[in-house]
Amino acid sequence: MKARMFIAALLVSALTAGIASAQPAIGENVKIYAAAVVKTPLTAIASDYEKTTGNKVTIVYDTAGATEQKFRADSEAALLITTVPLIKNAENMGALKDGTSTALGSTVAGVAVPPGSKKPDVSSPEKLKAALLAAKRIAVSDPARGATVGTHFMKVIEALGIKDEVLKKTMFASDGVATMRLVVEEGVDIGVSQSSEIVQASPDAMAGPFPKEFALATDFSLWHRNAMSPAVKDFIAVLTGPAGRAKLAEEGVMPPAVR
Repeated sequence: MKARMFIAALLVSALTAGIASAQPAIGENVKIYAAAVVKTPLTAIASDYEKTTGNKVTIVYDTAGATEQKFRADSEAALLITTVPLIKNAENMGALKDGTSTALGSTVAGVAVPPGSKKPDVSSPEKLKAALLAAKRIAVSDPARGATVGTHFMKVIEALGIKDEVLKKTMFASDGVATMRLVVEEGVDIGVSQSSEIVQASPDAMAGPFPKEFALATDFSLWHRNAMSPAVKDFIAVLTGPAGRAKLAEEGVMPPAVR
């Protein structure tokens, strides 16, 4: 609790300092497209920013792939938060240009169970296989919508030789947040999601990361056009400053290059 209060105080302090120097136009709307992995911390940071500045922050959350596509299709979008590979690929293809990318943090794929239930051992491929076969219902973000973990999960069950059995009882959610809602609120036996999404839904839901043979670490970055308004510049300063990074870390998005 004290740590959370300290981070909140630090965030307010950072916002106040940033506003004093940048002085963005009051009433501007900062529109962000972000992967659901940062939903809890980004929503909190945006809320404090709105209260302190008088500006508005509109955030659209989705899978990493869908987020990148929606950002490119929206001329009013100011900021994009998605995986590093997606950003680099879009830059190489010329779909994202005249912009800057800043590392935000990393997550790992993990296995979740309803809070309070017995946690399966998923520390080896054999034990993960047994846990998946024993589960009656499994939830994961939809790979067809560009979900990073969902795409990886399909490769894992293929490698384990249990694809057909698992898919019969798998529910594909719109994103990781929806996956965890199925686990926490509806009691789905196993959820597969980013560690940060699991922790944000309920720290007690984490059964463990994928075994090292199937480990998936995902790096996320913030991308913005070089030509930006004072309000956007100020929000970036808050998000990537000490208070913003502390909030991200508190909610399971580890600092860049730290696993």
